[in-house]
Amino acid sequence: MATEPSNPASSSPSSSPNSDAAWVDLEHYKVTNYDPGGLVPRVLWYFTSMVMFDSPLPIPSRLKCMVLRWFGAKLGEGVVIKPWVRIKFPWKLKIDSFVWIGEGTWIDNLAEVRIGSHVCVSQGVYFCCGSHDHRRRGFDLITSPITIEQGAWIATRSTLIGGVTIGANALVAACSMVHKDVPAGVMVGGNPAKVIRDREPPVDRS
Repeated sequence: MATEPSNPASSSPSSSPNSDAAWVDLEHYKVTNYDPGGLVPRVLWYFTSMVMFDSPLPIPSRLKCMVLRWFGAKLGEGVVIKPWVRIKFPWKLKIDSFVWIGEGTWIDNLAEVRIGSHVCVSQGVYFCCGSHDHRRRGFDLITSPITIEQGAWIATRSTLIGGVTIGANALVAACSMVHKDVPAGVMVGGNPAKVIRDREPPVDRS
């Protein structure tokens, strides 16, 4: 005798997901392989950053860079940091020489952020180094570094997702969402960002 096909409606709750119940359990949220640094430096940085960085005050970039170095950041010369810039952990930040960080930039560096020389980070760019593993009930924290190589331009209001590397002299168009590595010397744009064309080298005009 042929076996009757199973009725999906009669399946036990344990054998199939219940769309009415939460698939994650935030009560058992897990944080692994993540070191935010000591409590005292974090508290000191919180108040310092509110006054000197995440504020409209026209504090000279030279002074801002000096303070960042005090908190463990590694910075080259000629770094320009505009007002309203948020930096999560300066001790997880490396910036080479002659870099511009525009107004409203948020460096949410739960993991290390490395920015090469002669990089322009325009207004409102978001560095997102943290995410969650939605495949696990505990919604585990995931952190990944972000690297921008020399000569790149990240245009306004773009988002960089943890784990990506922006190649040398690449251009990320405004309002892009970058979740994969960007090759050197190309222009990308969109959500998700895709290669648009090669970026042409600049021409000096006399």
